[in-house]
Amino acid sequence: MMNLSNRFEELCFPLTKNQELISRLWKEIEKKYTEKGRHYHNLLHLENMFRELEKVKDNISDFTALSFAVFYHDIVYDTSSKSNEEKSAVRAEKRLTELGLNQNETALVSTEILATKSHQKSESMDINYLLDADLSVFGKDWEIYHNYTQNIRKEYSVYPDFLYKPGRKKVLNYFLELESIFKTDYFKERYELQAKENITAELRLL
Repeated sequence: MMNLSNRFEELCFPLTKNQELISRLWKEIEKKYTEKGRHYHNLLHLENMFRELEKVKDNISDFTALSFAVFYHDIVYDTSSKSNEEKSAVRAEKRLTELGLNQNETALVSTEILATKSHQKSESMDINYLLDADLSVFGKDWEIYHNYTQNIRKEYSVYPDFLYKPGRKKVLNYFLELESIFKTDYFKERYELQAKENITAELRLL
């Protein structure tokens, strides 16, 4: 199992030696991602994203900013809200300012987090890699994908099927209608075909 707290600490050390601050910020991340009701958008999701991004690290121009974006992209997650990404970006800006990250880098992290809202292809390849890592579960084998769909359903358990299913279908069709689900050659070659098969299979079950 990946040690996310060590990874976060290593990210912070070049910015501050204030161990108390680093520890407080990590504890906040840990607390938010282990909230009751987080069946998919949890620490395992972050681990998977980092595993995927490690494989393409050499292609990423600012791995520090992207790593902070991974840690903070779902820090605010409320299934009844339509502004999770905006709230997560604001939280990231506050925390990274506390750490002493410069304004340009902080703004970059915020932009990367906001990109996870619409999952549109970006001129920034770093953003494209972030989006692809975020959606990589779409292209895993059916068992992993099916488990993901069940966990998402649990996260939205407050909604009855007659509300959930049309919403879920809309999301899935949105991804199918994109020119391609994945934005980078690496992820496209690795996951695109399986992702389309998985989504099509889930749509048949809804």
